[in-house]
Amino acid sequence: MKEYEFEGLRILVQEPSLDENERLFNPDDSEKTLRFHRSLPQYRQTELVSLSSCAEKYGIRSIFVKDESSRFGLKAFKGLGGSYAMFRMLCEIFSMDPDKTDFTAFQDEGIRKKCAEIHFITCTDGNHGKGVSWAAQMFGCKAHVYMPKGTVEVRRKAVEEAGSAVCTITGYDYDETVKMAARIAEEQGWLLIQDTAWDGYEKIPRFIIEGYLTMAAEIREQMHGADPTHVFLQAGVGSMAGGIADYFLSTSAVPPLIGLVEPDGADCFYVSAKEGDGLAHSVKGDCFTIMAGLNCGTPCKTVWPLLRDSSAFFCSCSDMITELGMRTYARPEGNDRPIISGESGAVTYGLLLTILRCEKLRKIFRINSDSVVLVINTEGDTDPDDYRRVISRL
Repeated sequence: MKEYEFEGLRILVQEPSLDENERLFNPDDSEKTLRFHRSLPQYRQTELVSLSSCAEKYGIRSIFVKDESSRFGLKAFKGLGGSYAMFRMLCEIFSMDPDKTDFTAFQDEGIRKKCAEIHFITCTDGNHGKGVSWAAQMFGCKAHVYMPKGTVEVRRKAVEEAGSAVCTITGYDYDETVKMAARIAEEQGWLLIQDTAWDGYEKIPRFIIEGYLTMAAEIREQMHGADPTHVFLQAGVGSMAGGIADYFLSTSAVPPLIGLVEPDGADCFYVSAKEGDGLAHSVKGDCFTIMAGLNCGTPCKTVWPLLRDSSAFFCSCSDMITELGMRTYARPEGNDRPIISGESGAVTYGLLLTILRCEKLRKIFRINSDSVVLVINTEGDTDPDDYRRVISRL
């Protein structure tokens, strides 16, 4: 493994290995999640944007952006995982076969009366909590959401406005808030719906990860059979990254190069990979980053082995890289369509632009005229004030 340092960026590079035993899902599993999500009244396929002017300027074949800023009206992709996991959990409670039912079954008056007595609880940096709040209201359940210290009030309020949750900002960091939510769930008999896994808590996070396969299946359809050569993915706890990476590694004729992208200071995948002992390690202490949705200190146990071995690049980025992405999305090259992207959504595009502008970085990341790059805009302007502050800068 080689390490490189540039201004605002650290990179670990390895030759990925593709161990079939580490795969999370079968490619057909995406059809199950897609069938469920299509049964929701709010379901609409989000757009895959081709940034052809940018690709032409920098001499590569294609840049595709999956724009999740409009998903379910939540300004983020997280509702996919939260709603699917809640569906699977409720199917177990009511002895329903998830392969033979969908959301329409939960319109039954008797089922909804029982749902009204069920409480879900989670910890979130923002977008996962909005997804849980929204899904709980949709199913007729109650929800309790806890957020780590430093969370801005607009994010807390957005969680409550998204659905039925009561949301509280704690005095703890993300990892400690997760532990607190798990403790409250046990004390109150509530259902923990957390998007990271640990020993003894693995099934629910797997449902959440599986829910993100809908996004991957949409991308595959929208690319009309073309395979990406590079996929850059945001990694907080790594749930979304694990699901999307697993899908494209399984369905591409030539496996793409996977790049994990994190904020410096909360770069637990980078730190774990650099340690080199095969284990997941936590990042301790308070990290200030505008990438609030990625400010997580411990990799999800479910996805760690896959991402540890199959990723070609581990990237630790400063805030200036995501700010570059936010501004360029808002004021794009040539005829490219503007995209509203929040702090956690834009870091992969900011990284890509940083790579494309530096010949040494292009060589490190194996970017050339045949490259087809896929990035995901995971959120819109979830913090409107900060979004305006960033894009107003020249």
